[in-house]
Amino acid sequence: MKTLYYLLDTLFNLYLMVIIMRIWLQWVRADFYNPLSQFVVKATHPVVGPLRRIIPSVGGVDLAAVLFAYVVAMLKFVCFALLGGVAPNLLAILLFAPLLVLKQAGSLLFWMLVVRAIMSWVSQGRSTLDYVLFQLTEPLLAPIRRFIPPMAGLDLSVLLLFIALQALNYLMADLLGQLWVML
Repeated sequence: MKTLYYLLDTLFNLYLMVIIMRIWLQWVRADFYNPLSQFVVKATHPVVGPLRRIIPSVGGVDLAAVLFAYVVAMLKFVCFALLGGVAPNLLAILLFAPLLVLKQAGSLLFWMLVVRAIMSWVSQGRSTLDYVLFQLTEPLLAPIRRFIPPMAGLDLSVLLLFIALQALNYLMADLLGQLWVML
């Protein structure tokens, strides 16, 4: 049974990250023709496309995709409650789903920074993946570089963002306890 929980948790979390990436790609106006962008759009369009006809975007944020991320997070909780043989607590699900989306957004940012750091050693900016990762993460890294410029060719902005992400993760664990860890 633990194997099923692990596989479902992984699938829900990965798909939630893809939906969050769609929101993020549109927010930063990343290159739509990039292969990563195309994958994200194709993986989410069957649901987000029809929703966009009903729910408009506001201020560059695709509210249809935000709603879809929220619904996928709720479905994860419902699925796990049913697998555990308990009735889903609708109020708890409505409250915890945004926390799951927030946690997955932080995880997505962490992994994008890791991939970007590794790609900077290997591809040196010649990859299409490198370009879209730059578009996604640069709005967060550029303000850090204004305060701490690269030293001896080392860009410490990624390290400082890692530290900030980890501090936020610990803060949420302090505020929410075991709930944050279990999300």
